[in-house]
Amino acid sequence: MTQTATQATQAARSSGATTSMPIAKALNESLRKALENDPKVLIMGEDVGRLGGVFRITDGLYKDFGEDRVIDTPLAESGIVGTAVGLALRGYRPVVEIQFDGFVFPAYDQIVTQLAKMHARALGKVRMPVVVRIPYGGGIGAVEHHSESPEALFAHVAGLKVVSPSNANDAYWMLQQAIECDDPVIFFEPKRRYWDKGEVAVDAVPTGLHQAVVAQPGTDLTLVAYGPMVKVCLEAAAAAANEGRSLEVVDLRSLSPIDFDTVQASVEKTGRLVVVHEAPVFYGAGAEIAARITERSFYHLEAPVLRVGGFHSPYPPARLEEEYLPGLDRVLDAVDRSLAF
Repeated sequence: MTQTATQATQAARSSGATTSMPIAKALNESLRKALENDPKVLIMGEDVGRLGGVFRITDGLYKDFGEDRVIDTPLAESGIVGTAVGLALRGYRPVVEIQFDGFVFPAYDQIVTQLAKMHARALGKVRMPVVVRIPYGGGIGAVEHHSESPEALFAHVAGLKVVSPSNANDAYWMLQQAIECDDPVIFFEPKRRYWDKGEVAVDAVPTGLHQAVVAQPGTDLTLVAYGPMVKVCLEAAAAAANEGRSLEVVDLRSLSPIDFDTVQASVEKTGRLVVVHEAPVFYGAGAEIAARITERSFYHLEAPVLRVGGFHSPYPPARLEEEYLPGLDRVLDAVDRSLAF
């Protein structure tokens, strides 16, 4: 059943008070809660202990839970994930931090050939409750290898679950749900949104980890996004409303699996779909969404499904990244093209 963000917020508030905090703090509180609730939860990564992480997501956890549960590792991503696989085999629930998106590739072999395959290899007798946290995306003026969006590479791999929150409440709850999951979860955190504040309902019943939500209801066209691009799409919907256009924004939240039912219900109401992500359009998640919705809802579409995303090129130097990143103008241009049909 489709759930709007407004309905989710109302349900959360009816279950208890909310607290305003940035996404970074929500992630920190979520990790703290997980460590308190389950002694088998461990945090591992480069500088996650004494320093508290380069983005301070693990700040204070080393002091409160000790070096046996918040573990500073060597600069060896393959070794970090490989160790997490072994710990999961021994009954632990490791939460691994990859310091920046571009640093994950040395660990890619461990993730796709061991972490993703172990459950099937053992004929279901082995579980891999491992979370790999990856700050991803651009917009922070960083150097090379610090602004990638590799989510499609992981969503393509059977055996992995891939999710990305767009707001503080989802960051708080989705990370706890990922840690509680018995399957490996790649948890992509939109790093340029770390300091965006939002209301967090710490006593609420959360939305399902892999359920999309309607962040903004509308009637003329559907915008589908996840992670850092949800904010841009909400801004686009507000700008379009000034011109008398009603855009519906669907926050996908999960990339593997994808809640196609919520997307389909929205598209069959509006008749138009634009998919937006920061990653390159070429072979991006938007291609799969466009294909599936075209198959499912062909006779409801009033226009071709359009995609907005990054260019098929290496991520540029910081001084050029605003030209690379999809922004309000590029989203509204796609909206104009779709509504012109």
